[in-house]
Amino acid sequence: MQEYDIIVLGTGLKECILSAILSMHGKRVLHIDKNPYFGGEIASITPLEQLYKRFKCPNPPSPSMGRGKDWNVDLIPKFFLVNGPMIQLLVHTDVMRYLDFKVIEGSYVYRAGRVHTVPATEEDALHSDLLGMFDKRRFRKLLHFILNFEVGDHRTHQDINPKETTTRDLFKHFDLGPEVMEFAVHAMALQHSEDSLDQPCTESIKRIRVYLESMARVKSSPYLYPVNGLGELPQGFARLSAEHGGTYMVNRLVDEIVMEDGKVAGVKSQGDLFRCQQLICGASYVPHRVKRVGRVIRVICILNHPIKHTQEASSCHIIIPQAQLHRKSDVSISMVSCTHNVASEGMYIATVITTIETSNPEREVRPALELLQPILQKFVSIKNLVVPSEDGAKSQIFVTRSYDATTDFETEFKDIKDMYHRITGTEFCFAETRRETPEDSEEN
Repeated sequence: MQEYDIIVLGTGLKECILSAILSMHGKRVLHIDKNPYFGGEIASITPLEQLYKRFKCPNPPSPSMGRGKDWNVDLIPKFFLVNGPMIQLLVHTDVMRYLDFKVIEGSYVYRAGRVHTVPATEEDALHSDLLGMFDKRRFRKLLHFILNFEVGDHRTHQDINPKETTTRDLFKHFDLGPEVMEFAVHAMALQHSEDSLDQPCTESIKRIRVYLESMARVKSSPYLYPVNGLGELPQGFARLSAEHGGTYMVNRLVDEIVMEDGKVAGVKSQGDLFRCQQLICGASYVPHRVKRVGRVIRVICILNHPIKHTQEASSCHIIIPQAQLHRKSDVSISMVSCTHNVASEGMYIATVITTIETSNPEREVRPALELLQPILQKFVSIKNLVVPSEDGAKSQIFVTRSYDATTDFETEFKDIKDMYHRITGTEFCFAETRRETPEDSEEN
């Protein structure tokens, strides 16, 4: 029998991040995964033949798709905002040294049947067909206000009370109508529903500012994506955990989660007992401890061409605001290609994602799929969106939320912070995740 402070089940991204951070804090961590690969739900599948097998396709990949080993297909694709919290976490923990990123070439929004570049700079606003002649000047004023806004500095508020002024009222203040508000809120603030419009504007301002600052750093879009796919991320954090004493066991079944007086006491795996004080796991290990709050559809599409009206971009992000399709939530498209080492030369991977609202999910994403035609092959995935049914305070079992329909890492980072607080009793702080380098040791 071996004893650990924390056992982690599953090598999804959030599980691996928490494992690494807790190992850095001196916790004895054991990480077990029933799969032979890292990533869990967010794994990158290679070779291409394995993806066909996973989705039970009757025919093998076409020879025109190139070598199967050239493909790394994300099951749940997501992009990083350059100034977003996940990039900050990668920098602070120094996991960045394991990864190589490339910029996504374009950021677009759908309106009236076609895609348009999101106008995130003064120059973009001047030339954008999303803005009328008078809106161009007003929108530039809004961008200037957002970039200079500081919650604690009333001189930057311009007679706006951020605690009372709603996002809707903020746009009215700048004399901007619903069409401008639509692309700014959905494609820049990345709010996937209309709920934020009648809430205090501080959150929308903060999110649009992250978008603008990210855009200013890399120009073509605010997004980054790792070379070789998202599967590299969990492995990077696993290495960091191992550096700090974390132990990993993959391709190992979990027989039982051992409870004593209503609290976790250990895990039995293939006949061995590993004791612990706390347990972190994905929902698949404790299905009775989660509840369904919705469903998500993802359609992975293989293309041999870029998406129309994207200036032949080899990678891009497209938001279809919910009102454009008479829905309650947005539809997103993320596309990557051989430039990120995830597909064969001349091939593209585009994934359509949304929250399911009807009994016919594929019909809901049909307008997005029409933008991608012709499609060589598509793979449809429908997953339950689940959340923990209890906070873990009594059982000391902490369950990660499943991945939602957003295409950035904002909700994932919030889940990590929330879980860290419940596990440790302290607030998450970037400074405490900073990895000490040899240079730091010499200075000390």
